Amino acid sequence: MTTTMSRSYSELSKLTTFKERFQYLEMKGTVGESTFGHDRILNQTLYRSPEWRRTRNQIIVRDGGCDLGIEGREIPRGCKLLIHHINPITSKMILDRDPAIFDPDNLITVTHRTHEAIHFGDEKLLPDEEPVVRAPNDTCPWRK
Repeated sequence: MTTTMSRSYSELSKLTTFKERFQYLEMKGTVGESTFGHDRILNQTLYRSPEWRRTRNQIIVRDGGCDLGIEGREIPRGCKLLIHHINPITSKMILDRDPAIFDPDNLITVTHRTHEAIHFGDEKLLPDEEPVVRAPNDTCPWRK
């Protein structure tokens, strides 16, 4: 049984700014609500599976390793990188092997902080720093 998706990467990718993409994805969740993540055995079974690892790698490559797939927002080494389900998944979806779990149109690369901000609907959790806009010779003050 395939789940009808209400949001998609296809739509998300038309949005050009980080803030627009965040607003499209934010869930305004509340702490304590039951989600797929609370079922640790299913969670670990899914995220350790070869099928998930292949899908995860494909999404990271598609998104250029960038937070919300925004060029210039590369996720640095050492920063926790996650693949976010654009439309939340449930334990039942995993048990039923719903194709939406692995559908690239339902997945996006994010940092841990961005992931938390999406789930809790709190922009204050987003990374503070905007990417540095580089210009020729901007690191060489003697060359103007």
